[in-house]
Amino acid sequence: MSSSVLGNLVLGYQLVWDRQRQPRAVQLFINEAREHAAVDAAHLLAVLDDAWFKYSPTLVLSAQSKPLLLDLLQHATPDGPWITVQQDQLADAQTAALVQAAHARGLQLLWRGKAGQAPESGLLACFARGMFTLAGEPARPGLDGQICEAISSRTLAADCLDRQAAWGVAGWPSDRVLPSGDEEPQMQRFQPSRQAITALLKAVDADASMEVIEHTLAEEPVLVYRFLLYTNSASLGLRNPAESLRHGLMLLGLSTLQRWLTDQLPHATSDPDLKPVRDAIVLRARLAEVLLDAGGEDTLRREVYLCGLLSQIDLVLGEPLASALHRLPLSERIISAVLRNSGPYTPYLEIATALEWPQTAKVPDLCEAHGVDIADVNRALLRVLSHLQPQAAGRR
Repeated sequence: MSSSVLGNLVLGYQLVWDRQRQPRAVQLFINEAREHAAVDAAHLLAVLDDAWFKYSPTLVLSAQSKPLLLDLLQHATPDGPWITVQQDQLADAQTAALVQAAHARGLQLLWRGKAGQAPESGLLACFARGMFTLAGEPARPGLDGQICEAISSRTLAADCLDRQAAWGVAGWPSDRVLPSGDEEPQMQRFQPSRQAITALLKAVDADASMEVIEHTLAEEPVLVYRFLLYTNSASLGLRNPAESLRHGLMLLGLSTLQRWLTDQLPHATSDPDLKPVRDAIVLRARLAEVLLDAGGEDTLRREVYLCGLLSQIDLVLGEPLASALHRLPLSERIISAVLRNSGPYTPYLEIATALEWPQTAKVPDLCEAHGVDIADVNRALLRVLSHLQPQAAGRR
């Protein structure tokens, strides 16, 4: 894949979730990596087309500079990504004219602005749908088929999707469950997924490979944390500490794993609004793992993945990160990266975190500080995002 254009760009992402709490679209924020960097929109679109799968989520491009937006509007095709245009960009006559021309060619255009705003009547028909920034405001009528952004709580996100029939919610709120300054553990507030536990039990019953069982377990952050606690508990009396999922599974054995999973079922949850929080945690871990590019070092990749997964475990445990991690016999490499921003895993964790919009402006400096090629970062991001949906098996 020819991807030299990726070295001139800073990419960031935000997922758009549908009523089933699946990633329906990926909003890709695009900016020049350096001032006056030459970005060929036609080349970029070709790279994205090559990187994306037929059944990947809808790709939505949000150019952060006027020249790049105008270039995309001129070169994008009807079967390519959606293009967003912000309300303040429409004040420019050249942009407005290119929006009308792009619409006439059949492009899917997405208007983006604040709640209460709208394109002028002459441009309104050019946009397939709108993305409304609510910024703490309640959901309001008129969101049917639209996208809501900057949602302040999971309750409001659910209202937009389930009662206002929004097309999607961009950037699912995490709703940190630990009040500021509260040091008391509150682990029971966020239970593991019933679906994940059931899938693991089926895998064990089917005598699935260790790789399949490990991968399934690794998709559920709360269960990962509890599994590591359990395998290192005094009640089991294991001789050596289990620092990884693979090690813990080998020490525990499938019959003991099956009994432990069965014990977890009565307390499991089927709350759909927690799924995007879990998926976002897993996505950061996948990005850190792919950024490492460890070649054949499977053990190293697993550890970097665990580092990324545990970097947000406070979101789902409801207690300070340091106290949660100190219960586990983790390697010093993980502890250093997550709690002290130091050590060999820090570059991958920091960059994976910065790729989450709106932190993307940090990416160039982080790449320079850690000696990482920004083209490799962008390539890794596209690789992970294009595989978000399990049915993404065929190419366009």
